[in-house]
Amino acid sequence: MKVLVTGATGFIGRQVVRQLREAGVELRLASRHPEKLGPGSETVPMPGFDAPPAAFLALTRDVTDVVHCAGLNNDQGNASEADFLAANAELSARLAQASAEQASGRFIHLSSIRAVIGARVNATIDEDTIPDPQCAYGRSKREAETRVRDAYALHGRSDAAALRLPPVYGPGMKGNLATLMRLADTALPLPTGALTGNRSLLSLSSAAGAVWHLLSHSEPLRPIYDASDMAPVSVAAIVGAFRRGFGRPARLVAVPAGPMRAAAVLLGKRMFWDSMTATQICDPSLLASEGWLPETGTLERLAETARLGNAQSPALR
Repeated sequence: MKVLVTGATGFIGRQVVRQLREAGVELRLASRHPEKLGPGSETVPMPGFDAPPAAFLALTRDVTDVVHCAGLNNDQGNASEADFLAANAELSARLAQASAEQASGRFIHLSSIRAVIGARVNATIDEDTIPDPQCAYGRSKREAETRVRDAYALHGRSDAAALRLPPVYGPGMKGNLATLMRLADTALPLPTGALTGNRSLLSLSSAAGAVWHLLSHSEPLRPIYDASDMAPVSVAAIVGAFRRGFGRPARLVAVPAGPMRAAAVLLGKRMFWDSMTATQICDPSLLASEGWLPETGTLERLAETARLGNAQSPALR
């Protein structure tokens, strides 16, 4: 087995590389910043979405499997719909076309629950949920799923799968979870006790473990898998876990939701408020039924993430 990992210097890509190295897998690592990868594996620059077909054929030549982590994340606030479609859908399609033609093994495409639901929607989702993406990022990830599947179907193959991820936490995370962790690092009371909406999260190590499971398990691939930690947790519990990790007292004040929502609207943070109060549960039963073990200690792992961030980034204080 020789696996191509794209986006190998990214938040999840780095952990995937670590997991595969521990499993003794031969690797080819692709990144827009290959100089950051260091020694130990074959490294190559990641082609852009508009590179010629020959660049993608060269990238996938002599590998058996592909793990596609590269793309444009939804923390890029100034990205346009066209930017997301190019970096996510078009790049994924071009890579899948080359992989389906000459890589004999599996293609694991890291996707997102945003391909299915918006950040402000209350829902429980699984692999059969009808997709209804509601942002440019989500639409681009859904389009990428479709185009990867179509590229493999064109070659009569069914060994490509989309792995949909909820928010992933761990050292170096970004997005709303990183914002909540920064907010938690204060001795002042926080009016977060009213944030009782439950959210599915996924630990960084479990995300990489899910990738290795899909590459190595013997059962035929399904088109879509959802991954998450075993149990959802409330936003208030997330903040509380971060505070424990920082060594802060809990001090979470249960301010009524109405005044907090009004304050968020006045501050121009209504979308953030709505996303923090929505209940979004991701059902990992399919992956678990095939032998993957989801994380069971979410709050403990969140506290550990804060402790590591505290030690590595004193500026947070």
